[in-house]
Amino acid sequence: DYELWAGATESVDPHAFDDTISGDVRALIDHETRLVIGRTKAGTLTLRVDSHGLWGSIEINENDSDAMNLWYRVQRGDVDQCSFGFDILEERTDWSDDGNTVHWTLMRVKLYEVSCVTFPAYEDTSISARKSEFDAESNRRQTDALVDKMKRRLHHYGTQAIDSRD
Repeated sequence: DYELWAGATESVDPHAFDDTISGDVRALIDHETRLVIGRTKAGTLTLRVDSHGLWGSIEINENDSDAMNLWYRVQRGDVDQCSFGFDILEERTDWSDDGNTVHWTLMRVKLYEVSCVTFPAYEDTSISARKSEFDAESNRRQTDALVDKMKRRLHHYGTQAIDSRD
């Protein structure tokens, strides 16, 4: 639950994102639109809904100093939470019997962005920097590049050998 003001709280239904994660969503740093570090349309941001709610993974661009600086801050634990930018499409309102408190549950939202943030609205969020996955992806890309290079060499030498026999 997130306290909006005294007597008013809000929460997000775990399935509020079900219809929106297939859209074009950006991953940002602190909701700054100039600091895009991933995007679903580009395949660098992956989102899914699990038993806790919204889950995401960002493929970090090693050549982006903003992304790498954030990654190191997350790895150190300086930044460890997240947030999201959305519009409410459907919500449920629950008033207490005495009418003094109200709770809104966001049932369906239109998601625009997810952010790694310093100060989240929802304290129960978390992010982590997974070096092993980062290293594995980097190693996979290096291996793929080496394999492609070797294939080109083999193709080149194979073509020369065929040409020399003619």
